[in-house]
Amino acid sequence: MNTLTRSSLAEVVWVDTDRLSGEPCFRGTRVPLRLLFEYLQAGAPLGEFLEAFPTVSERQVATALQEAQRLLLNALTDEACIDRRVP
Repeated sequence: MNTLTRSSLAEVVWVDTDRLSGEPCFRGTRVPLRLLFEYLQAGAPLGEFLEAFPTVSERQVATALQEAQRLLLNALTDEACIDRRVP
């Protein structure tokens, strides 16, 4: 699995509290990350998202999805470790 660093995520995501109420967006755009997950949740193919938002690159999307996967798997692993503890 590709290990991402904070700097690689910072290359594709930005947050500015004065823009879009501080919602995380793809760097260099005003496209919120949330929209990517909404498209995918609705069953839309990734290509449809990229067509709808041409200012977002495929590399940005791939990095964001890899980081989301890493965070989710880490959270699930942490949760599983908590469940295994003996009271």
